[in-house]
Amino acid sequence: EISDEVEVERKRMLSTLLKRQPGIVRAKASRGGDAFARAQRCSSLPSSSEFELSRRTLSKGLIAASASAVLGRTVAAQAARIDVEQLLEGYQFPDEFPFRAQDFQRFDEGSDSAFYSSPRFVTHIDDGAINALTRFYEANLPQGPDVAVLDICSSWISHLPKDYSAGRVAGLGMNDEELRANPQLTDYVVQDLNEKPRLPYEAESFDAVLNAVSVDYMTKPLELFQEIHRVLKPGGVAMMSFSNRCFPTKAISVWTQTGDPDHVLIVGSYFHYAGGFEHPKCKDISPSNWSLPFAKVLGSGDPMYVVYGKKEA
Repeated sequence: EISDEVEVERKRMLSTLLKRQPGIVRAKASRGGDAFARAQRCSSLPSSSEFELSRRTLSKGLIAASASAVLGRTVAAQAARIDVEQLLEGYQFPDEFPFRAQDFQRFDEGSDSAFYSSPRFVTHIDDGAINALTRFYEANLPQGPDVAVLDICSSWISHLPKDYSAGRVAGLGMNDEELRANPQLTDYVVQDLNEKPRLPYEAESFDAVLNAVSVDYMTKPLELFQEIHRVLKPGGVAMMSFSNRCFPTKAISVWTQTGDPDHVLIVGSYFHYAGGFEHPKCKDISPSNWSLPFAKVLGSGDPMYVVYGKKEA
């Protein structure tokens, strides 16, 4: 149970966080408050000095130690321009899942169904990142009348190539109106995966499972990845793509406290500890100008990464 002192600090942190987000576009939520219409940069956080007092208080029950303490990486790794594609190669995961329940808590533990009840017909990454993801799908997804693809955390757009051909493209998301507007879905289901991570599909139903820029919201990742494994055909692939944008109040704490290299390891760990997947891999599909010096300061666009794993045949 969160004390009054912690709750006060939580609200103050949220207020500080939201004020620092430039150019926020807001949309009215059904419960009367404001909600982010478009995901903001996860790294746009208050400075460490601003957070210090709050972190001491919140550490009593709301925020756990950062993933850097567990995985041996820090947010500063981004500044070193680490080759994230190499992070998972030969990486030796600990014997036991290194995260605690607190790592999957969020600033806003309110109803996700309410938060996503108002449709958002926007894109949460920029055009360069979208095009990069579409090209990755084009190069790596199977096609044909016998192919079945599942897009989880889906919305009004799946970022698949316009001419992508598959016998089935199933969508599972949070908003009926958004899913209904997606022209590439052959069928869809509205379901909150944080409330009910079990997927409503038969075992070995899909050749590929996709998740675009939403893995950072999953509060029960091992249960979900075990379900992804169950519904994949032997040799099928799961692709988790992400950038550095998020709805900061809904992203899990271990994500908002860490940087891109850490995120690669976090998602890779989901594959590893769920079991039954080949060793996960990472592909940095960021637009080429993202790696240039001062790219972040100059606003050169969104980075984009895909961590993927194949179900063991």
